[in-house]
Amino acid sequence: MSRIGKQPIAVLDGIKVAINGQAITVEGPKGKLEFEHRSEISLEYDEEKKLIHVKRTTDDRVARALHGLTRSLVNNMVLGVKEGYEKRLEIVGVGYGGTVQGNQLQLRVGFANEIKKVIPQGLDVTCPDQNHVVIKGCDKQKVGQFAAEVRAVRKPEPYKGKGIRYDGEYVKIKPGKAAT
Repeated sequence: MSRIGKQPIAVLDGIKVAINGQAITVEGPKGKLEFEHRSEISLEYDEEKKLIHVKRTTDDRVARALHGLTRSLVNNMVLGVKEGYEKRLEIVGVGYGGTVQGNQLQLRVGFANEIKKVIPQGLDVTCPDQNHVVIKGCDKQKVGQFAAEVRAVRKPEPYKGKGIRYDGEYVKIKPGKAAT
């Protein structure tokens, strides 16, 4: 039995859970998320104890693989609609910067033109200053995916460290050819 999958999910106060066949809907103060799980897994919601139990219908390899995954995804939904998720990015480099205009994130990262990334629905992107980008949302996958896409525009390079990095990310700086 999956160690993660057998743990019940505690539903926090102020969250509504609805299970309809293969679909689960979680609604809270930060938003509403829906997820349709595979048929090998079943979900049960105990309203009195406020617990969601994830169980597998069969004991084959696919069901065992999906057991812990489904539990983690539903747990991320419950935490996301209550507290939300956040990723912080740091833009390092002379003349580099980012701004939010409308539903677009504009990045100046050393190319001849500005890079414009359309902000997905459900995400709140802000730039507290020119060198920082804060991505917030209730869907953990969307927040992480958009942060990865923004970072991929200009990854930090190893000689001067210029580029877009996660806040607190360590970039090992290599010595140049003059060091030899």
